[in-house]
Amino acid sequence: MDNKYIKVAYKLYTIEDGERDFMEEAPAEQPFEFISGIGMTIEAFDKKMKDLAVGEKFDFVIPQKEAYGEYDETLVVELPKSVFFLDGKFDDEHVYVDAIIPLISADGDRFSGVVQEIKDDVVVVDLNHPMAGCDLNFIGEVIENREATPEEIDEFTKPHGCGGCTGGNCSDCGKDGCEGCGDSCD
Repeated sequence: MDNKYIKVAYKLYTIEDGERDFMEEAPAEQPFEFISGIGMTIEAFDKKMKDLAVGEKFDFVIPQKEAYGEYDETLVVELPKSVFFLDGKFDDEHVYVDAIIPLISADGDRFSGVVQEIKDDVVVVDLNHPMAGCDLNFIGEVIENREATPEEIDEFTKPHGCGGCTGGNCSDCGKDGCEGCGDSCD
């Protein structure tokens, strides 16, 4: 298995209907770090990064089909408002329009959704990835690229406190330290 410890500084833009929008940045002072070959990143991103040399600059586009797929209208669902009750009342502190909320399926799988609308009896939640339907344009530079040690692989693959984090990033929402999903990485 080809596992490399990689650090990159980048800017990410989404491209949808010909429009390019800035989404996020991992600056050189706080680079994105991951281990290739273990499913931590989009496979196409992983493949493009693993053979780049330290100091090498990159600018590439990952088509939506190789990123987060097409936007799927069937993944916009109405959930009973009662699902979001806390101590007998609706949790309007955490459930509001545009909130990213953690959800758990009947099988125990964790995922996130974005609240689109709150109605009298239901909450409309979009379960698509926020970048579904977009091509992704990564522009940046490789800061580090070397073989990963067994210890690093173990650290990045072991579950953290919330059960949904690897490498300090939440697998549900992608935010550092899981602050986006409300869980904590211990």
